[in-house]
Amino acid sequence: MTTLSGYKLASQLFLVGVLGCATGCSWLPSSEAQTQPPNGQAADGPVAVETAIAQTGSVETTLEYTGTTEPLQAVSLRAQAEGQLLSASVDTGDGIAIGQPLARLDGALLQAELNEAEAELAARQSEVAQARSQVSDAQTQVEQARVELQQAIADADRLQRLTDAGAISQQEAELAQTARSIAAQALRSAQEQVATQQQGVASAQRRVASQQAIVEQARQRLAYTTLTSPIDGVVLARAAEPGDLVQPGNEVFSLGDFSAVKVIVQVSELVLSEISLGQAVQVRLDAFPDTSLTGRVTRISPVADPTARLIPVEVTIPNANGQIGSGLLARVNFAAASQTVVVPQSALEIGENQTDSATATLFVAMGEAPEAQVQTRSVQVGDRANGQVEIRSGLEPGEAVVVRSGGPLSAGQVVRLSILSES
Repeated sequence: MTTLSGYKLASQLFLVGVLGCATGCSWLPSSEAQTQPPNGQAADGPVAVETAIAQTGSVETTLEYTGTTEPLQAVSLRAQAEGQLLSASVDTGDGIAIGQPLARLDGALLQAELNEAEAELAARQSEVAQARSQVSDAQTQVEQARVELQQAIADADRLQRLTDAGAISQQEAELAQTARSIAAQALRSAQEQVATQQQGVASAQRRVASQQAIVEQARQRLAYTTLTSPIDGVVLARAAEPGDLVQPGNEVFSLGDFSAVKVIVQVSELVLSEISLGQAVQVRLDAFPDTSLTGRVTRISPVADPTARLIPVEVTIPNANGQIGSGLLARVNFAAASQTVVVPQSALEIGENQTDSATATLFVAMGEAPEAQVQTRSVQVGDRANGQVEIRSGLEPGEAVVVRSGGPLSAGQVVRLSILSES
């Protein structure tokens, strides 16, 4: 009897439990059960819903390309003269300005060569002065010979008239004509001497010009003993120390211009048609994860790698504050950074099952917690990715949309906001 009574009692309790579940349990999935109010309020009170706030963003998924930051311009400053490095005024990391002296080589030998070349130049200039003096003397002789010729011509004419008058003999007239010819010859000789002396001046002037070039070369070589910066930028490395013997062609400094930085990425030929010069691109640096940078395509290589079919593309990023250095990992995204309203894709599933069309209906929660009223909203739908969907029109950033509900919804219905709702 005791066993039978216990069996009847257990059966009655089981029937009560089944009836209780049939009338009070909703059998929601675990994700939706979280939105149900406790103590069975879903049956009598407002339906519990979870909301999310519409955000401004983008769901576009594009392949990122990685590269390394480089200075906009890198310069290897090399010695152009031989000598011992006497001093270096800058070191790695120091800022530099164009024309700033960075180091100085020992120029004693070059100074001596310059002095010797200048002394030779002075000697050759003296030769020019001497040659010009000789030209002046020759020109004086020309003038003297011209006067003498004029006198001989006058004497010959006068004596010829006297001979014709019978006042003197013919021999005297002939002597006068001979003197006239000699004077003419002397004039021509003096003129030729002037031309010869002028050629000597021209030759001496050419020797002076040649020596001046030698002097300028010596001065230039001496100027090479002072190394100056050709750019505004930063010292990347210093390859020589004071006391080192530097040969022409040896690198002394490596310099970089960081007014902007560039990143070279290898792009597949399949996407080359989507890239153009001047195109704006988004760049992220692992060194500054919270900063999004905008760069521009400044060069597209005309030559692709024959094996991998990859094409180098150069992207330049402004760096006005000089914060970005060289050798940083950069991630380049060539997609246009279109900003739209983004909501979880589950918000469409609460609507009228239009997730495959260009339009959909969402439920927007209006009012303050804990209770609110939902209204339907027809929206224009864009791209979907990673559980998010673009809303191109019909919804504003900051509005609360229903992403999960404990039951069917209708326009104007009062709902209860769950503790998981975003505010």
